[in-house]
Amino acid sequence: MKSAVIVFPGSNCDRDMAVALTKITGTEPLMVWHQEYDLPAVDFIALPGGFSYGDYLRCGAMSARSHIMKEVVKRAEAGVPTLGICNGFQVLAETGVLPGALMRNANLHFVCKDVELKVENTDTMFTSGYTAGSSITVPVAHHDGNYFADDATLDALEGEGQIAFKYAVDINGAQRRIAGITNKAGNVLGMMPHPERMIEPALGGSDGAVLFTSIMNRLG
Repeated sequence: MKSAVIVFPGSNCDRDMAVALTKITGTEPLMVWHQEYDLPAVDFIALPGGFSYGDYLRCGAMSARSHIMKEVVKRAEAGVPTLGICNGFQVLAETGVLPGALMRNANLHFVCKDVELKVENTDTMFTSGYTAGSSITVPVAHHDGNYFADDATLDALEGEGQIAFKYAVDINGAQRRIAGITNKAGNVLGMMPHPERMIEPALGGSDGAVLFTSIMNRLG
């Protein structure tokens, strides 16, 4: 599986993502700087976590307008599997590829800990390796993970099966405890938790690895 990790100024999980992809797929990803205009042909695109542009304006707002994002949006809309984790989720929301917005945590504190997630939908290329309704443990590390959308959007997400993961308990005020959503086509996933940090027992567990093997298996 040929993959690319988009790197923004302030990304701090790009190496974590690269290590996870290399270990699971056996192939090192391309590391693509945000100022590039061209994106090589790849099977999978990842937008990592971090604090791009220092989270000025709104989290992900400036990165969403980086040169490379025009190509990322084009590829995502063409069906290329695209994953945005934490800040990457914020960037995808700011581009409009995913609906809603990520707001300041309800308690106004940075949250950094392992959390329990409920797998809501296994009929996606990202979650097919999980069991529907099962619980997994994945770390979070964010200050702006409070997912917000209007009621009509939330109802549509639930009705169309676009909610991939929910927090088992409320950790940040996210509406309907949403931790991760897909686009309507199902080829784009944005999630606040960090599966790339939970890929082997030495890291505390391997629940996150299933997400990446699901993608790899779907791509053949």
